[in-house]
This record gives sequence, C-alpha cells and structure tokens, in this order.
Amino acid sequence: MKGKRGRVRLNVGGRVFETTASTLASAGRDTMLGAMIDASWNHGGGGDGDGEGGADEYFIDRDPECFAVLLDLLRTGGLHVPPHVADGVLCREALYYGLLDRVRAARWGPFDGDRLRLAASVAGSAAGDGTAVRAAPDGGCCVAHGGAVRVYNWVMEERRAVHLDHAPVNDAAYLDEATLLVAARERPGTGRRDGGVAAFSALTGDLRHRFRVAHDRHVRSYTPGALAFDSRCKVFASCKGRFNEYGIGVWDCTTGEQADFFYEPPGCALGDADKLQWLDGTSTLMAATMFPRTDSSFISLLDFRDKKNVAWSWSDVGTPASLEDKHVLHAIAMEDGRSLCVINQYDDLGFLDVRSSGGAGGVRWRSRSKLAARKKKAAPRGEETCYPKLAAHGGQLFASTNDTISVFSGPDHVLTSTLRGSDAGAICDFSIGGDRLFALHNEENVVDVWETSPPPII
Repeated sequence: MKGKRGRVRLNVGGRVFETTASTLASAGRDTMLGAMIDASWNHGGGGDGDGEGGADEYFIDRDPECFAVLLDLLRTGGLHVPPHVADGVLCREALYYGLLDRVRAARWGPFDGDRLRLAASVAGSAAGDGTAVRAAPDGGCCVAHGGAVRVYNWVMEERRAVHLDHAPVNDAAYLDEATLLVAARERPGTGRRDGGVAAFSALTGDLRHRFRVAHDRHVRSYTPGALAFDSRCKVFASCKGRFNEYGIGVWDCTTGEQADFFYEPPGCALGDADKLQWLDGTSTLMAATMFPRTDSSFISLLDFRDKKNVAWSWSDVGTPASLEDKHVLHAIAMEDGRSLCVINQYDDLGFLDVRSSGGAGGVRWRSRSKLAARKKKAAPRGEETCYPKLAAHGGQLFASTNDTISVFSGPDHVLTSTLRGSDAGAICDFSIGGDRLFALHNEENVVDVWETSPPPII
C-alpha cells in the first residue's frame, strides 16, 4: 500500500486520491484512516497491485466528494465545504472515518461570547408555542414545543421528537448527549397521572424510565417545574403535589429511584421554583421562585446532607417602597460560587453575596451594567412578553432582553458585545453548551445558532 516515498493511493467511490502516509497518520490511530497505515493492520497486504511505483491501490466504497473535503482537512487543518455537499452527508462520512470531532473543531472554535457569529437560523414546527431551548453537550439542542420536545443533532437536522401526548412541557435538560430529561405537567381535566419527570433517549425519543414521587410510601402524582442535576448522578426537580406536598424531589438518574425529598419549609417557596442550579463549590442547590410566578421572589441554597437545611436564603418580601417596583425575574449562580446575579423588569443587573448571612445587604443593583445602553426596541402591540434570562459561561455573563443578548466580561461585568440574530421577534429563552449558544425567538419559534469562528490557521 505504501510506496518507497510513503505515498498512499486510495480509490474512493471510483475516484482516485493520492496522499502520504503521514497525512493519514495525522488523523490518529483510533480513526479508520489512521489505522490503515498501522503495520499490524496492513500485515499481509490486501491491495490489487495496480498502483504506480509499486504502491497498491485500495478501494473504499464511500462518497468521494466528502472524502475530498476530509482529506483536505487533514492536509491543511481547514474545513472548506463546497455548496453542493450537504452538512448531513459530510457528518455521516466523517463519522465513518472517525473524523467527526475533527470536523466539529474545524467548524467552530472554543466558545467566546465576544467572538460569536450567527451560523444558522432554524424554523420550528409551529409559531408561538416554544417554551425552552436547551443546548446538548455535543453541539446539538432541543426545543420544547407544547407537548413535545424536538431534538436536533449538531448539524441541526431534526431527530425523532419526544412526544408526551399533549402533556405541556415545563422544562428539559440534557443529562448527557444521549439522555434527555423532560418535566411535564398533568393535562388539566383528564384525571390521568401523566405528568412528572422522565428520561428519554435523545437519539430515538424512546422512554427510558420515569421518576416517581412517594410520600409515606405511597406513589403520588405531581407537577414538576424546573430541572437540575449534579455530578453525582442525582436529578432534582421542583414539585407540586395534589395534597400540598411541595418541595424538591431527588432521584438517582441511572435507576430512576427516588433518593430524597426536600419539603418546603414555611416562608420558602420551593415547589413553585422555576430555576434550579447545582453549585459544585458549596454542594448546594439554588432554588429560585421568581415574579411573576409568585407575588414575591425567593432564592434559596439548599443543603441535602444528613440534616437537610436551607443554607442561605433571600426574598424581596418587605422591600422598601422606593424599590418595590424592581422584581427579580431571573437568577443565575456565578461561576465563582460566591455570588448570584439577578435581573429585573428594567433590565438592571443585580448581585447577591451568598457568603453573607441571610442575604444581608440585599441586591446590589449595578446601574452602569444596565442592558439598555441603547434605545430599546419596543415590542409590537399584542406580542407576548418575553422576560429576560441570564447565563454564565467561561467567566462571562449573558443576558437576553427583547431581541438581543448582551455579553458582559471581566470582574466588573462590563458590556462588551451585543448579539442580534434573525428578525424573528423577542427571545424567550437561550442556552449555552457544546461550544454554541442557542436563542429561541418566541413569536416565530425560530432558533438562532451562534458559534465562535475557528482561530486562523498559520
């Protein structure tokens, strides 16, 4: 197969390519092309002996157009895809050769909020019913639409959807790239216990197991709100039972068995929590119940060790009259684990120090961090209100307001970038993961895909 000068001749689908052994070796020994030059794999030959200069010619019954793109990627490090080569076909061929990760790395670089570019806009199946978008670890995403969750792979081709027989979806989360968690409320007026939390295959949409809640050894129906999970295979969901059994349910994500239940203490709204986040640094769960779901906002850090307790809490109940019109609409724990960021209906950013006892000192509103540094675009009359959302990633803070996402960088959270994608209305939700940012526009149910351009090849 290899000539004296290390040349390799391949016939792919009837088209002959000639390259070097070192080029194929650069793919890595764990790939199909890298294995082709391994001495043990090639022991005994196998070519037809028709190649020039004594080199055997090997036949591979695959797409030659995609192979040309992949071979050029190995030669140059750059990904140049002709317009007539579909992303899905290239993905399939890259998977066959073991080069899918190499293609993804060449398609976009490490995530950087200040270097994001709009890569694609994907229209949903129906307008106006999008609830949430969640990024998958492998660069894909899912979108909750009413009683279904539509799943997309990393080239934004739709996989088999998760259908819940019209049970409305409250939240979704990727446990890993192959497992999707879905929280759905019971269908009103049916009398059926069809709500709850369940795990589905993100590849096939098939049900794996349901997460049930038992009180006093009796299985009870419940409506879950927000979802979260930790690094120790525990799944969390805010739960409202039919008999005032409010709190946070805990399950083993592998078996689906209930592991714990944190009952809602007086003055701490847990069952209605619409944001959960696990904090690795303190081994606590942030549970936030925010306006307008309730009249007042509550944020707590829950300790699930032997003696379950509320390790820290804050509420805007009793806020001075001069500040009573500032309602916290969303919250996120910062990556340093020392503070929480909140946002109100005026798009002001505020910070809470979780090291202070009982949230002493309240919210430190940062007027210089207002997102409205530009004139706001008024929402058209009749358009549904989309409340602002927050996310923290890679030391940067992100906030959605109306049809844009603002990026804040540095210890002082200075506004450094503004992302405005397709003209599809206000952003109702966004998610970061798999080195991509996904923004869901509510009015047209369009998902914008933002990714970081790869670094220049020197």
